[in-house]
Amino acid sequence: MLKRLISSREALLVGAIAVLLVLISSRFPGFVAPSNLANVFNDTSPLILLAIGQMIVILTKCIDLSVAANLALTGMVVSMVNVVAPDLPIVVILVIATGLGTLLGMFNGILVWKLAIPPIVVTLGTMTIFRGFIFLLSDGKWVNSHEMSEGFKAFPRAEVLGLPVLSWIAIIAVILFSVVMARTTLGRAFYAAGGNPHAATYAGINVGRTQFWAFTISGALAGLTGYLWVSRFAVAYVDIAGGFELDVVAACVIGGVSIMGGIGTVVGALLGALFLGIIKNALPVVDISPFWQLAISGAAIIIAVALNAQANRKKGRIILKRAEHAT
Repeated sequence: MLKRLISSREALLVGAIAVLLVLISSRFPGFVAPSNLANVFNDTSPLILLAIGQMIVILTKCIDLSVAANLALTGMVVSMVNVVAPDLPIVVILVIATGLGTLLGMFNGILVWKLAIPPIVVTLGTMTIFRGFIFLLSDGKWVNSHEMSEGFKAFPRAEVLGLPVLSWIAIIAVILFSVVMARTTLGRAFYAAGGNPHAATYAGINVGRTQFWAFTISGALAGLTGYLWVSRFAVAYVDIAGGFELDVVAACVIGGVSIMGGIGTVVGALLGALFLGIIKNALPVVDISPFWQLAISGAAIIIAVALNAQANRKKGRIILKRAEHAT
């Protein structure tokens, strides 16, 4: 039991995060103060939400590179809606954001499912399309803080039991999707579709439809995050969250989600996001340029993929050895 715990990716990642915090606190003790760690978690909440959706997509042997563009388009749309109708209830804004993000995710899913276009090609294309739509809608202009209503900006910052609503939404999403992935037929279908598509088909699972629902969930979470992002930072523009899809993929891979599909957990995606979130917040504190974050994210992806490949190779050898003993 102890050996299994030590060898699990989640346990190793918890240890890596602990070591990272110790190293940072040696330079800046205030970083590990509970209030500051709560702020780090809040800053990382958008990444956590997107990483959960991306994890589900990757489980099905796909990838969604349009999540940041989805976020940006949805954020721009709800910002413009707020400018036109500042008294619109926040519940309606949330429905618009999540609904639009869901539709964009469905569009990706339909192209992958019905037209059998490779997911990386589909989402590279829609990433550009979504960014283009933002420019067309806004005419390249920004929606700034003074144009947004106070209620629109206040929602993600409102505190409940000492934590902002943004943090609570991330926590609820982690709990909800942990249950979905572990306890529902759809959750098991995501693992089956990516782990062994042929066996899943023989078991009666429609792999294409399962991938469609994965993209739909990813789109819904991206849409929700779009509103939370623009309201928290009180600004919307064409290039918002530019390049953020790299962080999302990195969080998943670092968290043990296999890019080959079928392997990964919500907790792993959460820990991967927190690992990157701590690095992002710590770099300015220890006088390291934030631009190093891209290099660190890229290096982390390569290392994580190498570790995943090594783990899979060892499992293959064990199976072969067992087969040899059986004969």
